[in-house]
Amino acid sequence: MTLFVAGLVLFFGVHSISILADGWRNATAGRIGEGAWKGLYSLVSIASFVLMLYGYGLARQETVLLYSPAGWSRMLAVILMIPVFPLLFATYLPGKLKTLAKHPMLLSIKFWALAHLLANGTLADVLLFGSFLAWAVADRISLKRRAARPLPGPPASALNDVIAVVGGLAVYAVFILWAHAKLFGVSPL
Repeated sequence: MTLFVAGLVLFFGVHSISILADGWRNATAGRIGEGAWKGLYSLVSIASFVLMLYGYGLARQETVLLYSPAGWSRMLAVILMIPVFPLLFATYLPGKLKTLAKHPMLLSIKFWALAHLLANGTLADVLLFGSFLAWAVADRISLKRRAARPLPGPPASALNDVIAVVGGLAVYAVFILWAHAKLFGVSPL
């Protein structure tokens, strides 16, 4: 559990710099260069993500059940997951979907985390998915107070929305029918 919690703290620590210290982040990026900042940020993010996932795998072996999900909650989780990949795609494919969602990646994370909290009741699951949900809510609130950084990508178009929805649903179908069981050892169905 120690590695898992360390991974969570490091991962969300680095991902919360803009929430807690946006001025410091901008000053540091200005001093060392945006490319160097992004490189350092990426290295810490990847390392902490690997630590978090490895720790999560170890923590899952010590099953501490906090609650037993209701039978209907698994099906609700499957339904809540439907918009996750289209919203994730819309983050990088500007169009009406991105405009309506405002921050589609954060909305995607909220749906993903809530769905998994409904379907899983162990301590490790609650720590993982609850942390992501709490962070996404905090980041969304903080975005109301700070200027959004531009994301590189194609210009806004209706085709981007089609690609986001069709591509996202295709990835969801692969995930629910095959990849989730293959990657995580649990079939959502």
